[in-house]
Amino acid sequence: MTIERRSSVGVTIGPVHVGGGAPIVVQSMTNTDTADVAGTTRQVQALARAGSELVRITVNSAEAAAAVAPIRERLDALGVRVPLIGDFHFNGHKLLREYPACAEALAKYRINPGNVGRGSKRDPQFAEMIEIACRYRKPVRIGVNWGSLDPDLLTRMMDENSKLAEPRDAQEVMRAAVVESALSSAARAEELGMPHDHIILSAKVSGVQDLIAIYSDLAARCDYPLHLGLTEAGMGSKGIVASTAGMAVLLQRGIGDTIRVSLTPEPNGDRTQEVIVAQEILQTMGLRAFTPLVVACPGCGRTTSTVFQELAQQIQTHIRHRMPQWRQQYSGVEEMTVAVMGCVVNGPGESKHANIGISLPGTGERAVAPVYEDGEKTVTLKGERIAQEFQELVEAYVARHFEPLSP
Repeated sequence: MTIERRSSVGVTIGPVHVGGGAPIVVQSMTNTDTADVAGTTRQVQALARAGSELVRITVNSAEAAAAVAPIRERLDALGVRVPLIGDFHFNGHKLLREYPACAEALAKYRINPGNVGRGSKRDPQFAEMIEIACRYRKPVRIGVNWGSLDPDLLTRMMDENSKLAEPRDAQEVMRAAVVESALSSAARAEELGMPHDHIILSAKVSGVQDLIAIYSDLAARCDYPLHLGLTEAGMGSKGIVASTAGMAVLLQRGIGDTIRVSLTPEPNGDRTQEVIVAQEILQTMGLRAFTPLVVACPGCGRTTSTVFQELAQQIQTHIRHRMPQWRQQYSGVEEMTVAVMGCVVNGPGESKHANIGISLPGTGERAVAPVYEDGEKTVTLKGERIAQEFQELVEAYVARHFEPLSP
C-alpha cells in the first residue's frame, strides 16, 4: 500500500530535504557537553555513521556556542556532512547574537516557544532569533513541548474554557494549547519575515494517545513539515514500544516528515540505538529501506540449540557494520533480505523467500544447513565453520547481485 505524504511544503536543511514528498528523515541528538569539541564530534560522527541524517546538539552556554563552528570544521575534515541543528532554550537569542560563527555553522535552529522568554520579553527574544535565522537563511523548527508549554497561553485557554457552557476537560485544553502554540508561533515567524518553506513544526508529548491526537489536529490545520517524536519516551523496551506505537499510527496516516526516537540510554550505553530504532520503524512499515533485513525465527521446543540465535546476531551485526561501506559501493543493497532459520518447519520456506537464507538443523535433525539464494538451494553447510562460511556467502551474494556504484 502506498502512503501519501501529507506535507506539501518542503524545507531544505543543507543537503537534506524534509517534507514536500521527500523520504521521511531520521534524526537524533547528542548527549555530550557541546563545549567538549572532541567528544561531541565523535558522537556526531557515530550517529551519522549509524544513519542519522540530521543531528541536533545542545547550545545552552557561551562555551557551547563557541564550540559549534570548530565541531563543524572537524566534521567537514572527516568527510561527515551531516547537518547540525542547534537546540536553543532561554538564552538562544543572546547566543546567536554574540556568536555569529555559531549562527552560521548551524544548518537549522530549534526554537521552543514555551521558554524563549516570559511575559514582555517573549516576543522580542523570539523575534530576535527569527531575524537572525532570516539573516543567515537558516530554517527553524518551532518545537513545542508540553513540559515547557507557554504558561500564559495555557492559563488564558483554561480561563476561556471555564466560561463555556460545556467546558472541555483539562486534557483536551492542554492538547489544544500545544497546537495553538505551534501554529501561532509559526504565524508570528512569518510576520517577521521567515519564509513559509523555512519552518518545521513539532509538538512533543510523552503520552501515546496525546501524541496521536495533537499531531492529527496539527496536520489537519497546516501544511508545514512535521517532526514526530514521543518526548521522554523512556528506557529500553518501554521507550521503543511507546515510540513505535505512537509514531506508527501517525505515519500510517501519512503524518510526519522527519522522526526521532528519544530513548533514554543505559548508563554508558550506545547513543546510536535511537537511530537504529527509528530506521527499523520506517523499514518495517515499508516507508524506507536502510539496511538489509534479517528474518529470524523466535525459537521453540524444536530449536533447543542456540546456534541459530548466535548466527542471527552475528549476521545482523555484520550487516550493520558493513552497510556504510556497501552503501558507497553498491546500489540497492539496503533492499536485501537475509533469513536465518532454526529448524525444518519454516526454515526452507522462509529461506527461499529471502534473497539469501540458511536453514539450521533443529533438535534431532541432521547436522546440515542448506543455503538458498533467490529461492534455489545452492549449497549445504556442515561442520564447525557454518557461521563464518554463511557470512562469506552473504558477502559474495552482495558482490554478485548488486550494481557497483561509479567511484
